[in-house]
Parts: sequence; C-alpha cells; structure tokens
Amino acid sequence: MESKIEVLATVKIQHSDDLYKIVDCLNRTLKRNNLMFGLALDENDKSKAVFTIYRT
Repeated sequence: MESKIEVLATVKIQHSDDLYKIVDCLNRTLKRNNLMFGLALDENDKSKAVFTIYRT
C-alpha cells in the first residue's frame, strides 16, 4: 500500500511564536478529511514561515 501526499498550497508568512497552535488545531480538526498542515521556517529568511496544506 503506497501513501501519496499531494501539496495543495504553500504560502510564506511572517513568523509568529503562536503559528504552531493554528497548525496543530487544523491538523486535529481536519485529519478526518484527509488534510494535513505543515509549518517550517524559511531557509533563507528566518523571519518568515512556510505554511503548507497537503492532501493525504
């Protein structure tokens, strides 16, 4: 059985210490809809975060 993850959207936003709370809430709420959300620091600009929406 192969698991395929599809990137639906990616956006760069201003980093904030509380962003992970939003991502956690979205993941807990929408996982049953086969959606997953990711958050990472931009490699080139640590003041920016990269928010990604995936379909699992």
